[in-house]
Amino acid sequence: MNWLAIKEKLDLYEKLMRLDKPIGILLLLWPTLWGVWLSSAGRPDWAVVLVFVMGTVLMRSAGCVINDYADRDFDRHVERTKARPLTAGRVSTREALALFGVLALAAFALVLLLGNRLVILMSIPAVFLAASYPFTKRFLAIPQAYLGIAFGFGMPMAYAAHLDSVPAVAWWLLLANVFWAVAYDTEYAMVDREDDLKIGIKTSAITFGRFDVAAVMLCYALTLVILAGVGGALQMGVAYYAGLLVAGAIMGVHYTWIRGRERMACFKAFLHNNYVGLAIFAGIVVDYLISGKSLP
Repeated sequence: MNWLAIKEKLDLYEKLMRLDKPIGILLLLWPTLWGVWLSSAGRPDWAVVLVFVMGTVLMRSAGCVINDYADRDFDRHVERTKARPLTAGRVSTREALALFGVLALAAFALVLLLGNRLVILMSIPAVFLAASYPFTKRFLAIPQAYLGIAFGFGMPMAYAAHLDSVPAVAWWLLLANVFWAVAYDTEYAMVDREDDLKIGIKTSAITFGRFDVAAVMLCYALTLVILAGVGGALQMGVAYYAGLLVAGAIMGVHYTWIRGRERMACFKAFLHNNYVGLAIFAGIVVDYLISGKSLP
């Protein structure tokens, strides 16, 4: 195989992992960083930060690969996805499964570097969640809730890494992420609703029907309420709540975009959730910098 063929194959793998579309990495990264900072009271172990950031990239990439493997027979019927490498036949199913295995093993190897038994044990359900999510679209009415668990599992793992235990607050953070994921992925599902109805995939946009916009906004609200409760439990300060306020304002902007249910406006709102996660993370970081709080 010559160099040009190798380069073409690597480009196809990059597209299969969606490295050219980093929004998924960011939506997985922000809640992970919330957990890393909150579990360490703003003083994270930088080895933990490095492992979790790299693990986020690897596991999101693995999730994209297995998603395309699971949806390869559906994607060819959707205008937005029919050119993806796997469904277009430019990458074989064997290659896709091998790539998923390599990425998952690389992420597991990172976890082993931390040498924390609880984190290692928790990495097993984390991989299972990532691998099984694509298949839930066949039978779950709101598979986005399952996605929220998969995308938020880094938060209890961060607590395990820093505290060697997983307190209740970590699970509340996970629940907040479930509602956030349902909100932003419903916006995403609204883009493909007509295609998904034709091919028989279940999504929250289909399940919520004409109440889709109301459901998105309710899930946004529940996300903020739970995060506010977490802030109260951890005795967070003004900066933390300012971050939530900014996030809430961004969510309000999303309402103006999705209420007309136009495909590109809904997709724009989905992408814009990067700033929701960033605002919340910024509030956490600034609050700890100002207050100088430490773990009890």
